[in-house]
Amino acid sequence: MFYRPKDGHGLPHSPFNAIVTPRPIGWISTRSAAGQDNLAPYSFFNGIAYTPPQVMFATTDVKDSLNNIRETGVFCVNVVSEALMHAMNITSENFEASVDEFVKAGLEKADCETIDCARVAASPASMECKMTQIIKAEGPANFVVFGEVTGIHMRDDCVVNGRFDVSTYQPLSRLGYRDYTVVREVFELMRPDD
Repeated sequence: MFYRPKDGHGLPHSPFNAIVTPRPIGWISTRSAAGQDNLAPYSFFNGIAYTPPQVMFATTDVKDSLNNIRETGVFCVNVVSEALMHAMNITSENFEASVDEFVKAGLEKADCETIDCARVAASPASMECKMTQIIKAEGPANFVVFGEVTGIHMRDDCVVNGRFDVSTYQPLSRLGYRDYTVVREVFELMRPDD
């Protein structure tokens, strides 16, 4: 099968999200200039550079996260473990800006160290970020947010033999449609020039 996105695919649901998988979930916490906390998951998320460490996430609508980042210039990326799956799903609801998703999902907050923002206390890792740029992408309301990581929190139990070990918490990843997966199997693959 071949299709041009502009012409449509003829399937019941778009296959694009199912092709670009698995996708890590950036559980983005922000705080408005007025002090209102917000928490929302984004599966168009990834790391983009090592030095300095940088991340990005994309939003397909003008949401509270984007508005808060525009106001304050900071955000925090929280890693989603299998144990946090249901809480993450609750925060995906499109609540009013006055609603605190941490409260709705029954999540404990922790303070960030380098930015004025809350983070998910139970998250295996959280990355505090200073927004470096927001780019408007093609489409009516597509935006990409870039940030430099200014602080990293890791749960002590996730650091094993000097390495951040994903097998200690089983990261949740987004597949296509309403499908998700959990990382339970890890193997090492050496490069030919190692």
